[in-house]
Amino acid sequence: MKRCIDFASGPSAVNVGDEGGFAPPLSRSEDALGAIMSAISSSGYDEGTVKLAIDAAASNFFKDGIYSIDGNRLGQGEMIDYYSMLVSTYPIVSIEDPLEEDDFEGFAELTRRLGGRIQVVGDDIFVTNIKRFSRGVSIRAANSILLKVNQIGTLSESVEVAGFAAKNSYSVIVSHRSGETEDNYIADITVALGAGQIKTGAPARGERTSKYNQLVRIEEEIGAEAIFTGMSAFKK
Repeated sequence: MKRCIDFASGPSAVNVGDEGGFAPPLSRSEDALGAIMSAISSSGYDEGTVKLAIDAAASNFFKDGIYSIDGNRLGQGEMIDYYSMLVSTYPIVSIEDPLEEDDFEGFAELTRRLGGRIQVVGDDIFVTNIKRFSRGVSIRAANSILLKVNQIGTLSESVEVAGFAAKNSYSVIVSHRSGETEDNYIADITVALGAGQIKTGAPARGERTSKYNQLVRIEEEIGAEAIFTGMSAFKK
C-alpha cells in the first residue's frame, strides 16, 4: 500500500533545498514519496497525470560495499530489489544514479531488470565524459545520460556526448548544477539538441526560474512548431 502522509509539520517544514525543492523534515524515503503523492492529490491531479523522477545520488550513502538507507544496510542486489519495489508502488518513470558511481555492472543489471519500465539515468557514473560513457554503453549500463556542459568543460565535448547517446538510443537530460547562476543557456542547449528533457530544479529562486523563463521565450519564438515531448521521452 502506498504511504501518503500529512507533511505539514510546522515551521521547520518550509525549508527549501539546495536546488529549490521543498524540504520538509522526513526520516524515510517512502515518507518523502508519500508526501509528494499527497501533494499531487491535494492539487487535484493523480498519478496518471503526474509522474515521479528520483535522483538517488547513491554514492552519498554507499561505503565499503554497503548502502545505508532508511536504517537498513543493503548490498547491490538488495538495492536493486528496493528500487523494483518503489517502481511497482509509485508512478516512478526515472531514477538517476541508483547505484554508486563506479558500479558499471550493477547499473547494467538494474537496467536489465527495470530499463524496460523506467529511465535509468547516469550522472556520477558518466560525468558527461565520452570515455566513461562509452564504457557504460558497451554493457548497456543505464539507458539515459545527464548532460552537464560545465562538467565536461566544453560545448563541443557535450555535443559529442549527446550525439553518441542518440546513436546508441540513450535519452539525454540537459542539466543544471547545484551551484547555479542565473545564466539560462542550458534551456537553449536543450532545445537545440532536441533532448526533450531538462533538469533545472524547482521553480524557486532566480537561478532556477531563469531557465524556465527562457524555455517560455523559446516556445513563443518557435510558435506552432514547438513540440512538448511529454511522456514520450520515457517510452522505451
